[in-house]
Amino acid sequence: MTAQTMQIGDRPCRIYGADCAEYLLLQMTDEHELQRMDNEVAAIAQGAAHPFLFAAVSVESWNDELSPWEAPVVWGKESFGGDAADTLHFLTEQVISTLKKQFALPENIRIILGGYSLAGLFALWASTQTNLFYGIAAASPSVWFPDWMEFEQQRPIQTQHIYLSLGDKEEHTKNAVMAVVGDNIRTLHSQLIARGADCTFEWNSGGHFKDADLRTARAFRWVMEESR
Repeated sequence: MTAQTMQIGDRPCRIYGADCAEYLLLQMTDEHELQRMDNEVAAIAQGAAHPFLFAAVSVESWNDELSPWEAPVVWGKESFGGDAADTLHFLTEQVISTLKKQFALPENIRIILGGYSLAGLFALWASTQTNLFYGIAAASPSVWFPDWMEFEQQRPIQTQHIYLSLGDKEEHTKNAVMAVVGDNIRTLHSQLIARGADCTFEWNSGGHFKDADLRTARAFRWVMEESR
């Protein structure tokens, strides 16, 4: 599937697919992920029963633009700026409308927001703010993020189709903040099921940085193909 680059607002977006799409797939991504994006989209498209348009939307400051609220440093030197609301506003007010017009997408096209790691958490958080999304494809989402579980209890995820995954080594970390990721994602999955959501949770082999492109592809594919 051939990619093209579009400038939307102040962000370059890499677009895959064509007109007549039945699904619009959105993923916040950085330069590192873009290096494997062709591979990810090819994996999504392999055997897909529904035509889709995929937009990889660039993020410059990963920790700031994808975090729902401010939080201190967890690893490395960067804290979290809590600018996710601005990012979501850009998605809903500029990206989606531009893509609908440019590619003649149906007004009621099913929109799936997905991502890996903090972008996966951003997708989950975004679905607590709006009912715009048909589904959420959250691969190894950062559900360890401080106060996330309490927040989601107070303001629940609104979409009915949610894919969750985690690497089986991710919770076995010496970082005390991030070590809760396993318990948190199990709890989140159980709570979503109890609320009647169409939600699956998949364990992947390995740690957080293994096969991120293929894990994210599986997430999008499940929401498109299996959430029925």
